[in-house]
Amino acid sequence: MKIQPIVAILIALVLGWWLMKGEDTPAEAPVLHVLAGSELKDVEPLLPQLEKDTGVRLKLDYIGTLDGAEQLSQGADYPLAWFSHAKYLELLSGMNARIQAREKIALSPVVIGVRQSVARRFGWDASPPSWREIGQRAEAGELRFAMTNPTASNSGFSALIGLIAALSSDPEGFTLTPAQQEEVKGFFKGQRLTAGSSGWLAESYTRDQERLDAIVNYESVLLQLNRGGQLKEPLTMIYPREGVVTADYPLLLLDPAQRAAYDKVVAWFRQPGIQERLMKETDRRPMLPTVPLDARFKARDLIELPFPGQRSVVDRILSSYLDEQRPVAHAFFVLDLSGSMQGERLAALKASLLNLMGADTSLTGQFARFRAREQVTFLPFRDTVETPNTIGLSTEAAIEGELESARAYVRQFHAGGGTAVYAALAEAYRRVAEARQAHPERYYSIVLMTDGVSNSGLDFDLFRAAYQALPPDVRVTKTFPILFGESDNAAMHGLAELTGGKVFDGSQNLAAAFKAIRGYQ
Repeated sequence: MKIQPIVAILIALVLGWWLMKGEDTPAEAPVLHVLAGSELKDVEPLLPQLEKDTGVRLKLDYIGTLDGAEQLSQGADYPLAWFSHAKYLELLSGMNARIQAREKIALSPVVIGVRQSVARRFGWDASPPSWREIGQRAEAGELRFAMTNPTASNSGFSALIGLIAALSSDPEGFTLTPAQQEEVKGFFKGQRLTAGSSGWLAESYTRDQERLDAIVNYESVLLQLNRGGQLKEPLTMIYPREGVVTADYPLLLLDPAQRAAYDKVVAWFRQPGIQERLMKETDRRPMLPTVPLDARFKARDLIELPFPGQRSVVDRILSSYLDEQRPVAHAFFVLDLSGSMQGERLAALKASLLNLMGADTSLTGQFARFRAREQVTFLPFRDTVETPNTIGLSTEAAIEGELESARAYVRQFHAGGGTAVYAALAEAYRRVAEARQAHPERYYSIVLMTDGVSNSGLDFDLFRAAYQALPPDVRVTKTFPILFGESDNAAMHGLAELTGGKVFDGSQNLAAAFKAIRGYQ
């Protein structure tokens, strides 16, 4: 078939236009991966404008602060890192040499948000209390608060450092006299909710606000709670008299080859207009003194408390918190030993539990293992619920023998039979109710690991009815389901929503899921 000359000309023109268009289209910006703290998710809406203005595309890969510090110290290949602060990271061996540049982007102190009526009753709305006064209210049962686990989240870590810096008569060594140690323990008698991340803590506080008086978190998170429309009573920001520890969000350059891109990003974030956007959209304070603070920032000038200068001091503080100061915890592990767990799945379960008993000697593994004073109940199930086994981890001196008993128990696990998920979970809540009668002061949590759909005993609807009939002090116990194998994802998310827990994905790495949950116990 012959093409008419006019048609050929039109085709040539169209082809030429497309070729010219292709030449004018700029190449897509290369992606710079940034290892970042999860609290920086609220910065993502600014990133398209950053790319448009600078040609640099950032991709934030989120991780917990200590996990991120450990990965970087072990050589994780990231050109940039961005956490709420880099003080602990810089204490790790070799990291100072690896960090090529650091520039602070914004500020947010870790403070205490107290329900308005409670702050007024204590007179804290008119005159800020000391850390000691806050601890005295908590020890007396007058201040019930939420705070993240210092070994998993930087907001809890910063609060713990601030508390000890304020109470210690040795601000350089951060040591405590016996009387000061008791004051720290007294402070944590008021803790009623913990978490592995600042964001989840805020969500959980909203759910549990009627039984809580306060929440320890970044000022920015607390301000977002106040304007989120879900609080029945606004939070009064409390800035203790001695001072606070402030997150300064340094952007770290790790790869010198990316220096030009790094400089562009820093210069963009430190523009007055962008600093103002950060303040308005993320509730963080600007780094630039030329950008005026909004009225919602009640404390204009912050007193900064000291931070330990040695890793050994930080590790001692965290270990003391876990073994001596925090509320005594009782964790229930509801474990699927049905026939589908045979082989590699059962081996993965055993390895995950043995890691929590000391097999994982990494930095984060040492803090995630079962600790002194903790109670751990294993509740295995198949098509029926097996006999539970409770390990009481008493003192640091006796803990190794107790852990060896737990290791022997886990090693003898074998798979077979059906899957009675909800019958086992109902039994776990029944035992929590019994334990609470004897020890109401303890912090209870439930972990559910199953690789399949429940096919024996109660179904979800019957379990939900049984759960809703429990006393309120038992219903506050949260269940943390782990997705694994062919587990029913929708049902596991429904279970977490019902109990106020959080779903963890163990499909790629079961051991990592078990370790992450430890920040919520």
